[in-house]
Amino acid sequence: MATLLELQTPEGLWRQLLDQPDAWPESSCTGMFAYAFVTGVKRGWLDAATYGPAARRAWLALVAHLEPTGDIREVCVGTGTKDDRQHYLDRPRRTGDFHGQAPLLWTATALLAP
Repeated sequence: MATLLELQTPEGLWRQLLDQPDAWPESSCTGMFAYAFVTGVKRGWLDAATYGPAARRAWLALVAHLEPTGDIREVCVGTGTKDDRQHYLDRPRRTGDFHGQAPLLWTATALLAP
């Protein structure tokens, strides 16, 4: 989690290739990591002073990627593995793909849960 914290962009997102500054910001991984941060803070596994602000930045960045229809933008389509950096950078981006919608909903649910 500490490494993920270091790799979060100032805007609150994580990139398609986490440790590559030139990779595009991707919303499905951001939703997954935000969910993990929120859950970890709420359950006492992660320090709230450290991870709480990062979770908030991620949530606000995700909300900023929502279309008026509720579909989230910048979702990488599902992909297998390949030993080719460019393969990942060239992956198609979708709006409303369930691969990105679900982590957004997980995070919203975690934020609302007691």
